[in-house]
Amino acid sequence: MVYYLNICYYIFYFLTILLMVIYKSQVFSFPDGNLALDLILLILMIILEVIRLYHGFKGNLTEEAIPIVINMVLTIGSMLFSLYYLLWQTYVLRADVIINAILLVIYGLEEVLDIIAISAFVRIYT
Repeated sequence: MVYYLNICYYIFYFLTILLMVIYKSQVFSFPDGNLALDLILLILMIILEVIRLYHGFKGNLTEEAIPIVINMVLTIGSMLFSLYYLLWQTYVLRADVIINAILLVIYGLEEVLDIIAISAFVRIYT
């Protein structure tokens, strides 16, 4: 169920970050290459998110630990992207802080629930 929440929130997150990058590019002056970096990292983040959620859903539906472990490793990468938009992007607005904090809480909740699911799957099938 948390994966479905993540999908809904991530669609909102992606569109909001994209619109904020466009807004920032109009209002603020970006140093050379930083605007492109922000957009490229956003595209890489969505690709990673699709792969991550695929493995998470697959692991839960098949009750296998390996896809969930892959999901957990990819979640760390997604967390790093979110931390970039929270801390290291060129201009960080209050809205950036709020939506990235919510996304990090969802990722943390997923990690805890993934650990619980892996332990349950290993206990059942061993």
